[in-house]
Amino acid sequence: MTIISVIIGSTREGRFSEKPAHWIADHLRQRDGVEARLLDLRDFPMPFFDQPAPPAMPGRAPYPDAVVQKWTAAIAQSDGFVFVTPEYNYGTSAVLKNAIDWVYPEWNRKAAAFVSYGGTAGIRSVQQLRETAVELQLAPVRTSVHIPAAVLWAHFQGGDVDAGLAGLAEPAGKMIDDLLWWTAALKTARG
Repeated sequence: MTIISVIIGSTREGRFSEKPAHWIADHLRQRDGVEARLLDLRDFPMPFFDQPAPPAMPGRAPYPDAVVQKWTAAIAQSDGFVFVTPEYNYGTSAVLKNAIDWVYPEWNRKAAAFVSYGGTAGIRSVQQLRETAVELQLAPVRTSVHIPAAVLWAHFQGGDVDAGLAGLAEPAGKMIDDLLWWTAALKTARG
């Protein structure tokens, strides 16, 4: 079984991110041999990273915070990831970046894909996350799903978000194909 974790990258009240996260998780569940898990950052209220030793330091003891340990274990159990990210001020959310920064070896040599929304459909937040992913030794796939502003606005105006997301089935399928190929290749190599 391949475990793909869909990370909900916003904790804001009235957030949009839950809808595309559930939508992409449903697409993943349609694939044979895939278990899609939702990792909601609301369930992992981690403090702002302030440790003297970075997560990449060899031989570092686990961080004592119970929530961080739970988050780290969830990342370790995953074979690949889909980051659902907003774009705030040309970048991803602070809560997502903080969650990423608490972990290092558990990210290594796994594939990552991105679903984004916000300013310019979140393209700039994905670009920043790609650079971060490379530093974490994640393998970001080329194809992403960028949700148009009209779908985001439908959420805030009580419109039909599901219909807007349904129109993105083709890029979602391509992204999942790429993610699962890289996840399988990297899982084999890690083994």
